[in-house]
Amino acid sequence: MNRKRGFEIAKGFENSNINLPVRSTKNSAGYDIEAAEDCVIPTFKLGQKPTLVKTGLKAYMESDEVLILANRSSNPGKKGLVLANSIGVVDSDYYGNPDNDGHIMFAFYNFKDEDTVIKKGDRIGQAMFQKYLITDNDIAQGERTGGFGSTN
Repeated sequence: MNRKRGFEIAKGFENSNINLPVRSTKNSAGYDIEAAEDCVIPTFKLGQKPTLVKTGLKAYMESDEVLILANRSSNPGKKGLVLANSIGVVDSDYYGNPDNDGHIMFAFYNFKDEDTVIKKGDRIGQAMFQKYLITDNDIAQGERTGGFGSTN
């Protein structure tokens, strides 16, 4: 079988009973992503960094593809959770990087009046594979050297 795109368990999570993402219905665009472990997302305070919620997953894809991470539509209203970066962008060269093996994490802020508890296995977001285009005069030649946020 020729591998094009998919999910795998990231290093360090091999024995954590991580579920590989699935689509809920045949017409769903996104794969449901679960939390890899229990965590608490504190109520937002000015100047606070977002909480990174681990998934225990990494994703492989073709070189002209990207994995888009999106919030669940119910998260803001029910749990007070919004993605700190609006959407997450996982580049194809993030897979297997030397810093964190391409481990996918969701960066959340909590705007509720109380801390939000995430349990292992809770669905926290969605992931969608997409093709992308480049401009005629594109000259990108750099190589990824690290993990989360390493491309500045």
